[in-house]
Amino acid sequence: MGTLIDFILHIDSHIVSIVNTFGGWSYIILFAVVFIETGAVIMPFLPGDSLLFAAAALAANPQYHLKIELFVILFLIACIAGDSLNFLIGHSIGKSLSNHSWFGKLIDKKSIERSELFFEKHGAVAIILARYMPIIRTFAPFVAAGTGYSYKQFIRYSLIGCVSWVTICSVCGYFFGNLPFVQAHFSAIILGIIIVTLIPAVVGFIKSRLSKS
Repeated sequence: MGTLIDFILHIDSHIVSIVNTFGGWSYIILFAVVFIETGAVIMPFLPGDSLLFAAAALAANPQYHLKIELFVILFLIACIAGDSLNFLIGHSIGKSLSNHSWFGKLIDKKSIERSELFFEKHGAVAIILARYMPIIRTFAPFVAAGTGYSYKQFIRYSLIGCVSWVTICSVCGYFFGNLPFVQAHFSAIILGIIIVTLIPAVVGFIKSRLSKS
């Protein structure tokens, strides 16, 4: 867990190491991280917003010879495909998977419950909003499939969320990630992004609990 926290908080330096070690394969590695974060229901802890921000910041630095256009295309494909796979899992084997003796232990049932409460409050728009919320976005497609949405309904909102999310994170990273102040306080900014994006889910969960008590 300590290694994961270090990776998230110092993701800029870790991506530099990946680029220096794997060169052009770095695109595929970062694509895989974004895809797995959403597509694999059991891995909500992988970085999303911070990875896009840091990758775009590196693309803006000519020293690394990275193309922001390619990052944007790959990240879009990764989150759309990840959402679709997650929805398919939830639609076909959702309940049986969460109740499975082994897989059930890997799925955070409390996070699923928070996602369900989030859906109850915001309806279909939650699919868009969840894209901006770590952990919640991993379970949003899974929960949407279990609440009766058709894939056609789901993907409509998923596309809006994915396109806006990738655009905002990439543009912010590309234009602001290399500012001296941002570079000097990168870890604090990443932590701030995580905290801010989690606030709506936490507040909603607390309100739902209080209303039931």
